[in-house]
Amino acid sequence: MNTHLLPAVRSFLSSPKQLLIDGDWVDAKDGRTFATVNPSTEEEIVQVAYASSVDVDRAVGAARAAFEHGSPWSRMTPRERSHLLWRIGDLIDAHADEFAQLEALDNGKRVEAARDGDIAVSAELFRYFAGWATKMEGTSIPMSVPGRDFHAYTRREPVGVVAGIVPWNFPLLMACFKIVPAITAGNTVVLKPAEQTPLTALRLGQLLLDAGLPAGVVNILPGFGDTGAALVDHHGVDKVAFTGSTEVGKKIAAAASGNLKKVSLELGGKAPNIIFNDADIEAAIAGAVLGGYFNEGQCCVNGSRLYVQRGVFDQVVEGVAAAAAAIRVGDGFDPASQMGPLVSQEQHEKVLGYIRGAVREGAVLNAGSADRVGDRGYFVQPTLITGVDERMAVQTDEIFGPVVTAIPFDTEDEVVAAANNTVYGLAAGVWSNNIGTAHRVGARLRAGTVWLNTWHADDVTLPRGGFKQSGWGRELGSFGLDDYTELKTVIAELR
Repeated sequence: MNTHLLPAVRSFLSSPKQLLIDGDWVDAKDGRTFATVNPSTEEEIVQVAYASSVDVDRAVGAARAAFEHGSPWSRMTPRERSHLLWRIGDLIDAHADEFAQLEALDNGKRVEAARDGDIAVSAELFRYFAGWATKMEGTSIPMSVPGRDFHAYTRREPVGVVAGIVPWNFPLLMACFKIVPAITAGNTVVLKPAEQTPLTALRLGQLLLDAGLPAGVVNILPGFGDTGAALVDHHGVDKVAFTGSTEVGKKIAAAASGNLKKVSLELGGKAPNIIFNDADIEAAIAGAVLGGYFNEGQCCVNGSRLYVQRGVFDQVVEGVAAAAAAIRVGDGFDPASQMGPLVSQEQHEKVLGYIRGAVREGAVLNAGSADRVGDRGYFVQPTLITGVDERMAVQTDEIFGPVVTAIPFDTEDEVVAAANNTVYGLAAGVWSNNIGTAHRVGARLRAGTVWLNTWHADDVTLPRGGFKQSGWGRELGSFGLDDYTELKTVIAELR
């Protein structure tokens, strides 16, 4: 185990990693556990309880009881929910260093990146949505029925029991993406963290209880795909909120038809990043590096398809390749590291397989390698590939690693057609000093988020989600509550 771990982290890891059901930490009913592994060292960190369908049934029952009329949660006023949310945000901030170390252990990302990014934003999510708890308002609507008087209005009410299923690339943050808007609206939650990265979700569960969240409002069930499938299939679940691959998202959409539960999906991406001749090339190169290699490349809105106008193509490729080669890959606890490992052996093999496949098809590696970095840990050097065409797997598939392809273009129409030639539509970007070009091309790109002369600029106030096979619905901002509420119309005749 890492010698630099905080005493609080050591204490957390030394205790059993159980399921959180109805306010209690319990073993899986069948006693099963699984190992979570440090991707920097390939060593087991701890054993974690593995929830079965029986545990899912227990957790959904607890969430339903906590939701129903007359429960402590249902009696909590919006103002009380607001104060609770704010208190949780403050607790996350107070334990930020612990969360950052746990994230670095479990996911591999750098401690500093976890603390200053994932953990800080998670705390801010609670505080931002705390303000919305008291502002879920309906509207009064005039009716026009001759000879009769009516008072008609709408109410926003919670959906019920929400199943949150989250990925491994931003473990705590993605858990908060599901939990925070759900409980802001008054729902209850059963959360399944990714099997690769359950630790920060479990630590969050402890803080939720410490903050005074009533029993059963948030339940946490580590497990694998069968655990998630049991949640999606369960007729006691009213909504599924999922972030992950498009392949799994399609399965969830199909399975949810059993009781027509609501579904929101943030799925895969293959974002085009377009650089025109008239762009600020130095800024565009820096943006391409950030957009392509952020979070070890394991980010669904990364700009993995780089399109560069021919007049500056060689300059941009040279600049991105030099920056990629200079990135120091290493353990997330090493202050000198600039990029950690990929999350798992499976992901490591998948990413290297795409690079090797591109080389076999004749592509050129301008930076990076098809070989692993070092003899221990799931490290991959940031890679830039040219000489690709639109049919290659490295160009069409979501790789989810530090791999960027670069293709030259000549005209605006040509690059827009190429950029939109994908099943995905999560994010895109344009670099041009001509404001008309930037906004015109941005408007033509089929993506839920479009960055102009920047990349990864973000805020909890902004909605996020995708077009096409990148998902359904939007998360965050005021829009983020819509998918967690039902809109009720009430009509009263005035006599």
